[in-house]
Amino acid sequence: MTLLTRRSVLIAGTATVGAVLIPAASASATATTTRTTGKQITVGADETYTLSTTTRVSRLTIAEGGTIVAPDGYSLSLTVDGVETGQLLTETGGTATLIQAGTYRGDVVLTVAEANAVTYETLTFPFRQALYVDADGVVRDKSVLTAVLGGKLTDTLARNVSITSTGECFDGVYVQDGTYTLEKPTISLTGNGRCDFAGYGAAVAGDGSATKLVVDGARIGTKGVVRTGVISNDGATVVVKNSTVRCRNGVLPADYQATVETPYMESVPWMLGLDGNVRATNLIGKNSTATYLNSTVFSETWGALSVEGGSGLKLTAINSHVGNTGEYGYGTYAIGDATVRVLGSRFDVGSYATIIAGPAAVVHYGDSTRDAVAALNTELSLGLSAAELKALPVRNTVVNSGHFGYMFFGAGQLTLYGGTVINSERATFLNKGQQTTISVDGSQGARLNPRDGVILQMIELDDPGPVNVDGKMMNVGVYTEPTGDPAKDTGFDVTAVHTTDGAATFTSIALKGDFYNGMRKGKNMVLTFEDSTVEGVISATRTKHRVSSIDASTFYELGIVTNTVQAAVNNGAVVRLNSGSTWTVSGTSYLTSLTLAADAAVKAPRGKTVTLTVDGTATALTPGTTYTGALTLTVA
Repeated sequence: MTLLTRRSVLIAGTATVGAVLIPAASASATATTTRTTGKQITVGADETYTLSTTTRVSRLTIAEGGTIVAPDGYSLSLTVDGVETGQLLTETGGTATLIQAGTYRGDVVLTVAEANAVTYETLTFPFRQALYVDADGVVRDKSVLTAVLGGKLTDTLARNVSITSTGECFDGVYVQDGTYTLEKPTISLTGNGRCDFAGYGAAVAGDGSATKLVVDGARIGTKGVVRTGVISNDGATVVVKNSTVRCRNGVLPADYQATVETPYMESVPWMLGLDGNVRATNLIGKNSTATYLNSTVFSETWGALSVEGGSGLKLTAINSHVGNTGEYGYGTYAIGDATVRVLGSRFDVGSYATIIAGPAAVVHYGDSTRDAVAALNTELSLGLSAAELKALPVRNTVVNSGHFGYMFFGAGQLTLYGGTVINSERATFLNKGQQTTISVDGSQGARLNPRDGVILQMIELDDPGPVNVDGKMMNVGVYTEPTGDPAKDTGFDVTAVHTTDGAATFTSIALKGDFYNGMRKGKNMVLTFEDSTVEGVISATRTKHRVSSIDASTFYELGIVTNTVQAAVNNGAVVRLNSGSTWTVSGTSYLTSLTLAADAAVKAPRGKTVTLTVDGTATALTPGTTYTGALTLTVA
């Protein structure tokens, strides 16, 4: 490996300051208002100067209205005593940054680097980064190496280096189609980023299908709007292990308008029941992977481990601690056909362990068994040695959520197994009108513990959606509670099982809690119990939010409803008690189909009795029988 001599790389060809200042061709520029005296640069008001090569001075002064820039095709970054600083976006929603007016003293270095223009959808972002790596190693001409302090830096490895930024939109490390290892880096970024769909302003970004980026023993901390900790994009393989990533919200520009248009999005869409303006990580593009092993990843709000757009994405957390330090936020997000796996990890989240946004997302929560981790080591090219695999402890997954366990915002599959424990203040599963395939296997100790006593809550989607305002999709919608009874859809069969229903299967588990289908439009709740016991109410229901109107100021009311059990209209409740299963009915329940295996049972709590009516006629509950129609189970 070739060691980089940073000082010689940085200052080569800059023996004098005056020789590298070139005035721009502008009417207001004069040779007397910009001065270069000894080791100082002064830029006058309303003057633009172009700096053509990297320069070190002891003082830089820029008057109000004055600007200092690099030539076309290059970027200009300022470091003072090794800290990138001074740079701010020129406008809200824009991409360009400029060094701000003021006086900068100390070891002042102005680095002229080759441009790193990254296009995302309709915008091109002029990236600047402390360290740029490609297939050949560190690219000195694209790096701001004065921002990389201490440690050892080679073309394949950075060890014990420190990167600090207080300017906007400065990346720590950017790897483009290269193989690189960051070992025990410390990266601290303060100030806003601009776009976490591109990684503009991220601490660490891996981009391109040939990228293999390993981050080991890192301490990454950010504070700022979309100042993301880790990005994996466009087919990159990013492995973060033994590391800590903590990201805190920043202050949005005063004139920022919340939008779902991703090139301009700088805050979470409140329609998810969340607030905040920074995600700790983001996984984007096509066939990208991100794996977090034995690491701590926290956002303040919004989200910790995010997936956005793209296809073939794989997000994995193994033996990690993930969550939110604020009141609202998610652990993981699953959209498109993403695969999300959480093994042996602890989630302490504000709002949801996972938001499943569909349409074909697959999510697994389980134990970090040796076989499971070894298989992922191969599938995801994690590069874990035999010694690392052997040393990895086997753990179960525990979720502690301040609101819901999981929220279905789109279709998807969710599987819980092993010793997974889900503790939530509200419903374990919140299904907002989506097709679901939920599977819970309790044979190895999995448990569901909703504090409000609701295991599954189905409701209509209460997202009002964005609103087209002058051609832009803005987050200004308002949810209004529907009034009156829903109209009966005569073409929808509430007794049948449809591929579009909200389905859940529970195997070898003891459940205590209620299951409610509060849909107004045609969608059944289909519950299958295998060798399981369940105690609670299972019913069609009429739901009602606590408030009749919800907007951005009351985002936290989304998903929170009360239930009034009633006969199904377009919201069937289909229950299948398969072999070895027992349902203890704790209160009046309205079903549309009930199937009892030969050894299944329906009973009442001790000292009470349960009765069944089918279309108003009292009917005996007999094992081995299927009942359909308007079913009412009453406990007396």
